[in-house]
Amino acid sequence: MDEAEEMVQNAFLTIWERRESFEVHTSLKSYLYRAVYNSSLNSLKHKKVQQKHEQYYKQNTAPDYESATSELMENELQQLAQKAIEQLPPQCKMVFTLSRVEQLTYAEIAEQMNISAKTVENHMVRALRFLREKLKDYLPLLIWVFISKN
Repeated sequence: MDEAEEMVQNAFLTIWERRESFEVHTSLKSYLYRAVYNSSLNSLKHKKVQQKHEQYYKQNTAPDYESATSELMENELQQLAQKAIEQLPPQCKMVFTLSRVEQLTYAEIAEQMNISAKTVENHMVRALRFLREKLKDYLPLLIWVFISKN
């Protein structure tokens, strides 16, 4: 939307800058529509070229410092998360592992551990709160690793 508004504004600005020598042989309305239409097409063409260059760059560049750094940080985060998980109380750790690693539902975990689904939910809340608190200092690093992967 912002880009469209800018194109319209640029069309009016061009007319204003050339007002001394500006002549329209058709209607002003038709001229403005055509100017904005052409500007839109040029913008789309430019974006396609940019996308091709980005795609080429991604495909033809070897892993570099940035990807190595990203991988190192990801490994460090995994180790920190694993240490934090190890600090959970035994039953809480078991519920968390069954839920997040083995991807069991709360009902399946409750049945397997012979506890209620509500107890499973309470353990998960406690585990996630604990991990969030333990890993809060690493949130910017986690975001950077996630962004650099995409």
